[in-house]
Amino acid sequence: MTNDRIRLDNVNKDILRLAIPSNISNISIPLLSSIDTALVGHLEQTYYLGGVAVGAMIFNFLFWGFGFLRMGTTGITAQAFGKQDQSESILTLARALLVAIVGGVALVALQGLISWTAFRLVTSTPEVRTQAGIYYHIRIWSAPAVLAIYAFQGWFLGVQNARYPMIVAIAVNSIAITLDIIFLRVFGMKTAGVALGSVIANYLGVLLALFLFLHTYRDYLGKIVRRRLLELSEARRFFSVNRDIFLRTLLLIVSYSFFTAKSAASGDSVLAANSILMQLWMVVSYGVDGFAYAAESLVGRFFGARDLVSLKKAIWHLFAWGMGLSLLASLTYWLFGRPILGLFTDKQDVILVAMAFFGWTIAAPVVNAVCFVWDGVFIGATATRAMLLSMVLATLVFFLPIYYLTRGSLGNHSLWLAMTGFMAVRGITLTLYAKKAIFAAVSRQGKTGIIGA
Repeated sequence: MTNDRIRLDNVNKDILRLAIPSNISNISIPLLSSIDTALVGHLEQTYYLGGVAVGAMIFNFLFWGFGFLRMGTTGITAQAFGKQDQSESILTLARALLVAIVGGVALVALQGLISWTAFRLVTSTPEVRTQAGIYYHIRIWSAPAVLAIYAFQGWFLGVQNARYPMIVAIAVNSIAITLDIIFLRVFGMKTAGVALGSVIANYLGVLLALFLFLHTYRDYLGKIVRRRLLELSEARRFFSVNRDIFLRTLLLIVSYSFFTAKSAASGDSVLAANSILMQLWMVVSYGVDGFAYAAESLVGRFFGARDLVSLKKAIWHLFAWGMGLSLLASLTYWLFGRPILGLFTDKQDVILVAMAFFGWTIAAPVVNAVCFVWDGVFIGATATRAMLLSMVLATLVFFLPIYYLTRGSLGNHSLWLAMTGFMAVRGITLTLYAKKAIFAAVSRQGKTGIIGA
């Protein structure tokens, strides 16, 4: 067997070692959301489903806004891992957890202001608004736990351990699903039951993440140098990377929230149909994100080690795996679209509305996969400024203008056209930015081909 073949096999093994646990843990996230949608979608009134959709939209905005705690932590930790710098690795986790605790407490303290603002920006029926309020005022108490889990997950991925995030995600979502079923079916709590299940599950998840860290990485605690925790140059890099990711994520959230808000303004049936179709988008996105998470870990490791040869090989194979999974998902949706919708709701009017727009869902996996994998690559390389610029172009130059230019003639199709184009533009621009932001950056460091050279 040639050296090239050995390196190729090693790259694929590394990808699958990281991607398979990440895929399992990622799929468990929309699985929870999908089961919640199915449980609420079979209640007697459609407005319960709309209320959970609007409430979840608010938390997408809040929690995704802190997504840098996972993404930035992974990239910086993976590069420290590549340089074999355990001190910087554990300091990155400490900084992330500090931000998570402060940010989580702030969200709870400001819950009244947040809800006042959110419910004035979203147009919905009074019934939907009431249910969304019930959901929000319970689930907001999970904020510190959710953000701490982000920090732990990012750090575990950075040290090339995808099993622990999988264990935490499966545990959290399994507990939440079990509690949701009990609260809804046994105690009849409806919207409140869905929210309360999430709160309890996330706090138990933090305890599990802490246990796993202490079980395997306790020795890292001895590498903490307290004077370096807030050292200006290192802290500046941490917050600079995370600032770009935060702004990029904020624009992503704006796009998804805009989509949900405009769906709500079109009536309960359209809101319910679009919510279900978006769940199908998310199922695939979390699946492909398994390879994006693998990209974050591997690219960060090879970038930190200045290994351009392995970096290029990993990226090529990551795209092959990601596109293969996406093609399979598109085929599944094309063959089994209506039965799949029936799993989410028994309301025939909602199914009919969803089928009218199902073509966008069939096309989405292949279109979206490109930007999802590139996101992982850019995060691993901490090339976050290019990610931000790509998102600005996709949101402000394409998504919003396309919707407003076509809404009069296309109706709800204009939302799906804008969202699909938004994803395509992200993929195209990141592809164009990659040469300078990724490959040239490694070359400038002047060391290539470490593995197998």
